[in-house]
Amino acid sequence: MNIMDFNVKKLAADAGTFLSRAVQFTEEKLGQAEKTELDAHLENLLSKAECTKLWTEKIMKQTEVLLQPNPNARIEEFVYEKLDRKAPSRMNNPELLGQYMIDAGNEFGPGTAYGNALIKCGETQKRIGAADRELIQTSAINFLTPLRNFIEGDYKTITKERKLLQNKRLDLDAAKTRLKKAKVAEARAAQLNISQPEDNNIMIWAEEVTKSEQEVRITQSEFDRQAEITRLLLEGISSTHAHHLRCLNDFVEAQMTYYAQCYQYMLDLQKQLGSFPSTFLSNNNQSSTTPVQSVSSPSVLASASASLPSVSNSMVTSGLSELKSSSGSRKARVLYDYDAANSSELSLLADEVITVYSIPGMDSDWLMGERGNQKGKVPITYLELLN
Repeated sequence: MNIMDFNVKKLAADAGTFLSRAVQFTEEKLGQAEKTELDAHLENLLSKAECTKLWTEKIMKQTEVLLQPNPNARIEEFVYEKLDRKAPSRMNNPELLGQYMIDAGNEFGPGTAYGNALIKCGETQKRIGAADRELIQTSAINFLTPLRNFIEGDYKTITKERKLLQNKRLDLDAAKTRLKKAKVAEARAAQLNISQPEDNNIMIWAEEVTKSEQEVRITQSEFDRQAEITRLLLEGISSTHAHHLRCLNDFVEAQMTYYAQCYQYMLDLQKQLGSFPSTFLSNNNQSSTTPVQSVSSPSVLASASASLPSVSNSMVTSGLSELKSSSGSRKARVLYDYDAANSSELSLLADEVITVYSIPGMDSDWLMGERGNQKGKVPITYLELLN
């Protein structure tokens, strides 16, 4: 019976507190009650946390779209993750295309030119599919998981404490409102006591004022304590940014490795298909034997804006180096097509012969090329000097 009485009293007290907060919140919205404002530092921290949460969600979702464009596959992976089960393994698009090419090549005959080429292309597509699968796995572990942990962990804790701070603020302002009303009533009772000395309402309201003042002190203390807890949590956002920066670097490294692998695979495939002149193939023999991991060194970032054929400086022949240091001109064969990026460059067609020469102050990766009345800068990695 006593336990039941305690539960009823607790329920009544909770209901009273909830009603008091609701009344205070409504009066604030209507402009009928004062509101305790948070200090500027805490407001800035709250704004920073909200901004971090917003953009983290957007980046995380778009990264998932980038890594897995198929929405049905993303939904399936989400369901299996929530059920704590491993999703069934399926071929990705490059692997599926590669398998079709291999099957078609075997059907047409590995001894035929077309069938042999299909098999080689299929094997390369499968290697690209495996690299794609590794990129997805690495990015999920090193990039997406930390972002998701922040959204589903740290920020949920911040939201919980922030909501509790809001409740403590409503309690404080409600106590201030009651104190204000009690003081007004006490003043009126004092005026009435002058005209009606037998009225003892002034004692009742004096007790109410004392009670309200004590309540304000308690709620102020609870509000200050909760504000400090919330502030400490919010200041951890800076550490979150530093952690996400490290994760972003890991994601960039994973992408860089993936694209370097894909480029190397396709370069090897083109060699196998014989699409490049033999002279160009011989120049690339050394670079093709270099492990793919070496391409993912930080130096790749500096050359990422250049064209893909300029990944390795080993392509530059000694004849080109001699031409750069001299003031003469030479004939050069164009190894493959090149589209000029701007009016200062010269577009090239594979196997054509042009005149090239160097001018003082020119970048080491370029030469001046002439074809009849046309001239402009040309990349040296696209050229083979003729004797």
